Amino acid sequence: MTDNKKILGKRIKQLRKLAGFTQDDLAERIGIETGSLSGIESGRNFPSMNTVEKISNALKVELRALFDFDRTLSVQEMKRFIIENIDRLDDCQIPYIYKFFDGMK
Repeated sequence: MTDNKKILGKRIKQLRKLAGFTQDDLAERIGIETGSLSGIESGRNFPSMNTVEKISNALKVELRALFDFDRTLSVQEMKRFIIENIDRLDDCQIPYIYKFFDGMK
């Protein structure tokens, strides 16, 4: 059961980040404490079915997407993730990202 908790937590974290939410954002949307969400994402706690449904609704994904552990992100999803999160970088991180992309030409 422990492995399943960790896998589910990792998947929730992945989908949360893809949606552009912080733990605080998602916790507020589903009505739980940030520490509780942290416990779910780290695999320390297993969410109730009610909480799983709320997470699914907040992230706007089908319930089964939370349990689709083997799914890899599509290129389109990766691009969207990059675009949606670029503004969250600190100004000091931007030159490194620029150099990375510039070096790929």
